[in-house]
Amino acid sequence: MNKYILILFAFIFTQYSCSVAQNTKDYPLTSNNKKALKYFYEAKEYYANHNDKLAELTFLQALEKDPNFIEPHIYLAYIYTDAGEYDKAIEQYKKVVEINPDFFPDAFGSMGLLLLHKGEYAEAKKAFEKALTYPNQPKMMLEMARKGLTDCNFALEAIKNPVPFEPKNMGENINSKYSEYFPTISADGNFFLFTRRLETPNGYNPYNEDFFVTEKMGGKWQRAHPLTAINTENNEGAPTLSANGRFLIYTLCAHPAYGYGKNKKGFGSCDLFYTYRVGDSWKFPRNLGQPINSNKWESQPSFSSDGKTLYFVRGIFTGRGIQNQDIYVSTLGSNGIWSKPEKLSPKINTPGREESVFIHPDGKTLYFSSDGHPGMGGLDIYMSRKDENGEWSEPVNLGYPINTHNDENSILVHPNGQLAYFASDREGGFGELDLYSFELPENVRPLPVTYMKGTVYDAKTKEPLNAKFELIDLETGKLTVTSFSDKQSGEFLVVLPANRRYALNVSKDGYLFYSENFELSNGTFDKPFLKDVPLHPIEVGEKVVLKNVFFETAKYDLKPESKIELDKLVAFLKKNSTLKLLISGHTDNVGNPKDNQILSENRAKAVYDYLVENGVDPSRLQTAGFGDTKPIADNNTEEGRALNRRTEIEIIAK
Repeated sequence: MNKYILILFAFIFTQYSCSVAQNTKDYPLTSNNKKALKYFYEAKEYYANHNDKLAELTFLQALEKDPNFIEPHIYLAYIYTDAGEYDKAIEQYKKVVEINPDFFPDAFGSMGLLLLHKGEYAEAKKAFEKALTYPNQPKMMLEMARKGLTDCNFALEAIKNPVPFEPKNMGENINSKYSEYFPTISADGNFFLFTRRLETPNGYNPYNEDFFVTEKMGGKWQRAHPLTAINTENNEGAPTLSANGRFLIYTLCAHPAYGYGKNKKGFGSCDLFYTYRVGDSWKFPRNLGQPINSNKWESQPSFSSDGKTLYFVRGIFTGRGIQNQDIYVSTLGSNGIWSKPEKLSPKINTPGREESVFIHPDGKTLYFSSDGHPGMGGLDIYMSRKDENGEWSEPVNLGYPINTHNDENSILVHPNGQLAYFASDREGGFGELDLYSFELPENVRPLPVTYMKGTVYDAKTKEPLNAKFELIDLETGKLTVTSFSDKQSGEFLVVLPANRRYALNVSKDGYLFYSENFELSNGTFDKPFLKDVPLHPIEVGEKVVLKNVFFETAKYDLKPESKIELDKLVAFLKKNSTLKLLISGHTDNVGNPKDNQILSENRAKAVYDYLVENGVDPSRLQTAGFGDTKPIADNNTEEGRALNRRTEIEIIAK
C-alpha cells in the first residue's frame, strides 16, 4: 500500500503545489503574519529543492508565528507521508480540517488513506464519507475515497467474522536472519524451493536474491542450501516448479552495469527464464523469449501442473516503480511455441495492482494478491476458480486475519489443498521475512488432486527411458497433462485431479506406446498411484493391449472415448510407415463360446475399420478373433475377466 499511497499523494500535492505557487492575488494565503509568511516562503524553497528536513523545520517555525496558517500544515503532511511518518501526517491533516474543513477538502481523503493503511478502519471510514461530500475534488481523489470507503466497510465486517488462522514458522532449516519469500513446491510435496535475499559487499547492489532448496526426509525439511547451478550476481526470484520438480521458470532482472550476466540476454527490465534438471544436474538457464517476454516487466510466474499453461505478472517499469501490473496467461503449443499472452478476465485484473499469482495443481483454482478488489487495505490475497467453460468466478477474499491492513502476498498452496505457505516479518521469527505455513480455510481450498509417480524403462534391457506422458480426460477428450520422464533416471510424476476417468499414453520414438486407463473416484493426495511403465521396442512379435478402446456391453460398437486411443494408434502407424499389425479381439469366458468368438472377431474388425477410415493402408492390417481361448488373467474374478476382455495389437512385420 505504501507505493500506492505515495503515487497518489504525489499527484494530489503536485496539484496543490501548482495552485499555491500562483500569484497570491488569485490564491491568497491563510496568514497575514509577515514572519510566518517569510518562513513559509523559505520552507517552500527548501521543499522545492528536496531538502525536506530543513523544509520541515522552517514550516514549523512559520506555525510558531501563526498556528492557524493552513498551508504549512498541508506541506508538513506531505513531508511526513513521504517519510513514512503517518501518525504525524494524520495529525497535520486533522489540524487542517479543524482550522477550516472547506479550505482543502482533499485532506479528508488523504487522511482516510493513511488511517486505512494503519488499519484504523472506523476513523478512516468517517474521513472517506466526509471526503465524498465535496464533489468538486479531483476525480482521482473521489475515486480513491470511494474505493477506501468500500475497503473500510469490508474490513469492519471481516473483523467481526474472522477465519481460522494459526501460522507456524517453518523453522531454522528454512528461515534465517535474512528474508525468505516466494516459495514453490513439487507436486508430491517433497521438494521446496524459495528466494532468499542476501547482503552483498559491492556498492552497486546492497543485496542479492538467490534460490535455496530443501527436501523432506522422514517428514522433516532438511537444511536449505543454495542452488548454485542457477544463482548469479544478479537477482533471481519468484520461482515456479513443474509438477515433477524438474522444470523451473523464474524471474531474472538485469542490472544496469552488468545486464543479465553471461549469455543471458533480456528483452526488458525483468524477464522470465527457464531451466530443467536431468538427474541431479540443472541445465544452463535460457530466456523464455518472445512472446512471453517483452520490453515490459515480466515476473512472478506460476506453471500449471498440466505442463503447458503459464501464468505470470506483466507491468511497466517507471521511475516510480512498477505500474499497471496485471496477470497474463500463455499456453505452450504442441509445436513447442508459447501463445501470445492474454490478460486474465476483468474479474481478476483491476485498475489496481495484481501480483503473486499461483495456480494450484488442480489447474482450476487461482490465488493472487491485489489492491483493486474490496479488501482490508493494501494487497490482499484472493481465490478464484475456473469453470468448465474457462470462466473465472468472482474472487473471494481469504478473510481476516489472513489478510490485514498490511500487504499480503507470496502465497503458495500445498498440493494437498489443506496447507498454505506465505512470507511474513511478524514477531518471533528468525530474521526479516520468514516463511510460515497455515491451514487454509475450507471455503477457499482447491479441488482435490492426487498424483502418479514411477519409472519408465525399456522392457527388455530395464534401462531407464526419457518418454512423453499424456493424460486425457475420457469424459471431455481434452488433454489434461503433458510431461516427460527424466532422461537419466526415467522417473516421472504427474498430477491428477481427482474424481475423473483418465486415459494414459506414454510414448517414445523406437518403442510401442504404452496404454492405460483408470478412474480416480476416491483418489486422494495421501494415496498416490505408484506405477512403473515398461516400454517395448518396436520389434516383430511385440504386443500392446489397447486399454483405452471401449465397446458397448456384449456389442462391437466403439464408444466415443475410444477415439482418443485410436487416433494415437493412427498417428503411430503413420510415423512408422513400414509396420504391419495384427489386431486381435479377446473376451472372458462368460456366455456361449461361439458367441464370444464372433464378438471378438467383430471388435477387431471395428478397430480395423476405424484405422482404414482414418488413412491407414488396409494392406498393413490383419484381424483375428480368439474369443475366450487366450486369457491373461483368472476368469474366476471380475477383475480378471475385465483384463481378459481386451483388444491387442501385435507387430507382424517391420
